[in-house]
Amino acid sequence: MYRRTDDILQALKQGDDSAFRQVYEANRDKFLNFSKRYQLTEEDAVDIYQDAYIVFYNNIVEGKIKQFTSSISTYLFSIGKHLIYDRMRKNKLESEANFDFAVVKDEESLASPLDFEDVSLTEEQLLVQKHFGSLGKKCQELLTLFYYRGYTIKDILDLGDYNSENVVKSQKSRCMKNLRDRINASSKQYE
Repeated sequence: MYRRTDDILQALKQGDDSAFRQVYEANRDKFLNFSKRYQLTEEDAVDIYQDAYIVFYNNIVEGKIKQFTSSISTYLFSIGKHLIYDRMRKNKLESEANFDFAVVKDEESLASPLDFEDVSLTEEQLLVQKHFGSLGKKCQELLTLFYYRGYTIKDILDLGDYNSENVVKSQKSRCMKNLRDRINASSKQYE
């Protein structure tokens, strides 16, 4: 059993079946639990996990991954998250997860859609609405496509406004940081 990410990656690159099995088994139940927030059937969740794992496996075997900048679980879940959104988009489903203000403040994660027309917005949602409206048009479009409409980085790239997936990722990261900074600055004013 491999413990360090570097050791697992080396074993995976060498085609070690036990390493692939370890990664698969270590993340399967966690992913299935994670996918419950998207109201998928268990069968769909298992299918998506297996598809995500195949993409992960192929990326390793084809040498697309030289090293991990995150944990293997994070990488695998990221693939799975995109596949979930693809499935939801194909089935025209929407996530029913409740908005978590911590998502905007603390991490770049999935934020659920906000209905800005709703008169009963929470204080946190009002802050997001206020500061989202003060972002530039390009940031608003990018964050709306990714977080509200569920587009993947590749989908956004295919729209033709960016040169590479890395450009999309870095622009999204800058936009989220800008939004978080504005919200945090505004929150500190009221303390």
